[in-house]
Amino acid sequence: MRTDRHQKKRKWPKVVGIIFLLLLVAGAGYAYSIYHSLSKTAETMNEEIDRPKSDKRAEEVKFEKKHPFSVLLLGVDERAGDRGRSDSMIVVTVNPHEKSTKMLSIPRDTRVEIVGKGTEDKINHAYAFGGVEMSMDTVENFLDIPIDYYAKINMEGFRDIVDAVGGVNVQNKFTFNYEGYTFKEGTLSLTGKEALAYSRMRYEDPRGDFGRQARQRQVIEAVIREGASVSSLWNYGDIFGAIGENVKTNLTLDEMVEIQKNYKSATGSISQSQIAGEGTKIGGIYYYLVPEEERQKVQSELKDHLDLNE
Repeated sequence: MRTDRHQKKRKWPKVVGIIFLLLLVAGAGYAYSIYHSLSKTAETMNEEIDRPKSDKRAEEVKFEKKHPFSVLLLGVDERAGDRGRSDSMIVVTVNPHEKSTKMLSIPRDTRVEIVGKGTEDKINHAYAFGGVEMSMDTVENFLDIPIDYYAKINMEGFRDIVDAVGGVNVQNKFTFNYEGYTFKEGTLSLTGKEALAYSRMRYEDPRGDFGRQARQRQVIEAVIREGASVSSLWNYGDIFGAIGENVKTNLTLDEMVEIQKNYKSATGSISQSQIAGEGTKIGGIYYYLVPEEERQKVQSELKDHLDLNE
């Protein structure tokens, strides 16, 4: 499993910390109003799922005990009347004892067993077939680790979040055209619609799906950065509203607070990796095939990080 360490912290629970930072910076005059909006947003975001506890974990995760845990991040393209597919799948494992967080990107075309469907197909089809539950079950089976929580971002509505923070700045590595926009190499200032198009392109990218996932993370990072700025305090209602409409998770506000309180040390080392494989066509359909040796290697590394090999 190839790893690229970054100095910038890329841990999604950090969003909660930034929101609380907004609380502190805002001052007493805004504190109650912001906290009330935060609580309402967390309630809107929370979406429980009908899924039994994983049999791959002997003990239930307790945040107060600082147990390592995992989160499946799903970037989905949902439109009216269509559940869509998960365009982006990232497994995040958090270990406060090792003071580290790992993010593993799974290519959308990876050929796997779709748990609950009884077929082999592209891993992103699991969401189309059975929603979050089938996605979690399929990823859990593929990586042989418990998937404890999920966070789903509706990429179609993500433009509203970008606009709510006043747009974002990103560093583009090469010039390309997509959906009527020209994205030149260098620093770009993007509106919500532009950011959505920027994060969707993959066929002109020499890294394909991995390049697109990198741009998606870029935009998300930029949103977090803009959301944490003092100027965004005057717009927190729109920001929380856009997040509440487009982000869903089975984590509660209390659990998010526990993560922020007990897992700060896990931001000490954050790494990103991708699972190695190669593309091929089967029956005229493109798939990304992961060798069994590579899969077992990744499984072992993730189990170690979740303290499951002890």
